[in-house]
Amino acid sequence: MAISSRFSVGIHILTLIAFNKDGVSSSDYLAASVNTNPALIRKITGMLKKAGLVEVRPGVAGTTLARKLSEITLLDVYQAVDVVQDNELFNVHPSPSPKCEVGRNIQETIVPILSSAQLALEKVLQHVTIGDIVKDIHMKEGI
Repeated sequence: MAISSRFSVGIHILTLIAFNKDGVSSSDYLAASVNTNPALIRKITGMLKKAGLVEVRPGVAGTTLARKLSEITLLDVYQAVDVVQDNELFNVHPSPSPKCEVGRNIQETIVPILSSAQLALEKVLQHVTIGDIVKDIHMKEGI
């Protein structure tokens, strides 16, 4: 199982907007950096807008950040673009056989483990901001 690439693309979009403070961050511009189709960028940007992370003004080319870099966590991005069923990252088979010793017990055994894994992921993502991503790229680029 993998988290969709929408998550990393969402981070890419927000980081590029932060880098492009004085320029116009159009879907074509963002798509060129991500190396994807502008339609995908518009879809993900729409999800980011709905979550209150970016502002898109009708009739005006470009997208801007709706919050400070230090106020946008990777958890915010994840929750905005990776819609998961019932807020659960892991899906568990809903109807194993009650006639089998494993089937009778598998859900009760693995659900707490999977829930802990999800909480650990969310805790890490909650403590990293887009500002941290920008700082790291600045360091790597010697800016």
